[in-house]
Amino acid sequence: MASKHNQAPIRIGIGGWTFEPWRGGTFYPEDLSQKKELEYASRQLTAIEINGTYYSGFKPATFAGWAATVPDGFVFTVKASRFCTNRKVLAEAGESVAKFVGQGIVELGDRLGPILWQFMATKKFDPDDFGAFLKLLPASREGVKLRHAIQVRHDSFHVPEFVAMCRDAGAAIVFADSPEYPGLADITGDFVYARLEKGEDDNPLCYPEGDIDRWADAAKLWASGGRPEGLPYVEDKAPPKTLRETFVFFIHGGKVRAPAAAKALIERTS
Repeated sequence: MASKHNQAPIRIGIGGWTFEPWRGGTFYPEDLSQKKELEYASRQLTAIEINGTYYSGFKPATFAGWAATVPDGFVFTVKASRFCTNRKVLAEAGESVAKFVGQGIVELGDRLGPILWQFMATKKFDPDDFGAFLKLLPASREGVKLRHAIQVRHDSFHVPEFVAMCRDAGAAIVFADSPEYPGLADITGDFVYARLEKGEDDNPLCYPEGDIDRWADAAKLWASGGRPEGLPYVEDKAPPKTLRETFVFFIHGGKVRAPAAAKALIERTS
């Protein structure tokens, strides 16, 4: 999506592109071969969160192939390996972080968006250990800038110390609209990363239309440097106003209808 004069790009999409219920006309045309699904999805949406990288590694040629398939301006975000984040002592994740970053994600080139580091809902905030983990995240790899998004899901992180820690590291706290755990919307990076997880399959647009309108307003405000009202913040003071590339994914709940929601949000923010 092209940049507007008064706002940064807004990237909107879904989690992955291989999902059987999307076939047969729900999202993908009935006669579309599975080999063409990424090509099709990347021309309907403006971003995809790659989730398979959470479970296993991929070869550099695979990332290069994905990059070659999607059009200019399309962006992938990449979910980091569970071996990096699902551990008792995060400070000991250095080898796993290096392995994940070094597997070939830089082959995505200018299609590479932020890396999503998602933590278990049971993971509590340990300032020393979490601070040590943030220091393990590299700023670049083979000349490619790396951006980091941190998704925590325990309310012990809802403290000024965690917000300041992420801001100092240049990492963005992920805002999640979730029915299962509390959201945290403080803006700490030079981009915004939102995961909308409350969708329902029996809703044609995953979310109610009024909510789609509300998230469209929020996305435009984030991209123009503002801070939406009504979201859960630790800090009362808004960060400096600067244009921020904004990523919004319909993911988790209502997955069957997530592509429809993403397309509707793209229409409302274009």
